[in-house]
Amino acid sequence: MKTTLGTMVFELYPDKAPITVANFLRYVDEGFYDNTLFHRVVPHFVIQGGGYGPGMTPKPTHKPIKNEAGNGLRNVRGTIAMARTLKPHSATSQFFINLVDNPNLDHVDDTLRGWGYCVFGKIVKGRRVMDRIGRVPTDRHQRPKKEVVILSVRRLTPPPPAPSASGAPAKEP
Repeated sequence: MKTTLGTMVFELYPDKAPITVANFLRYVDEGFYDNTLFHRVVPHFVIQGGGYGPGMTPKPTHKPIKNEAGNGLRNVRGTIAMARTLKPHSATSQFFINLVDNPNLDHVDDTLRGWGYCVFGKIVKGRRVMDRIGRVPTDRHQRPKKEVVILSVRRLTPPPPAPSASGAPAKEP
């Protein structure tokens, strides 16, 4: 994820949140997130993006997905989770990154108040960028005074296994 304040890299958890990861990657593959904004910044809480273009222009989204917040993952510092309305199964394209541990956002039960927010990955590179975004000056609506643009979001493929010291191919794990 390249932004105007630097690059962040995320590891996603398709084994824990298959619907959510597939949904996020659908938007990534479509180029949906390119030139969108981190439109909400709440210091010591979250940074949120993925729904608005420059000038706070809303972007049309696909249908909402099922909330997978009961997957055992927690909203801790550096995790990425789906934003939603008060309805548990209303997430579309918007996501947030936890700036701190936020246990109040975790799944507790399947009641309206207990559903929580689905974590589907974590930042593995670029925490300083995350923190930099989390410190930008905002207006009274938690919007950055100067737009923080998500320039592009792309899939990264893991590198192939390194050869062993003997020169023989590395064994599969």
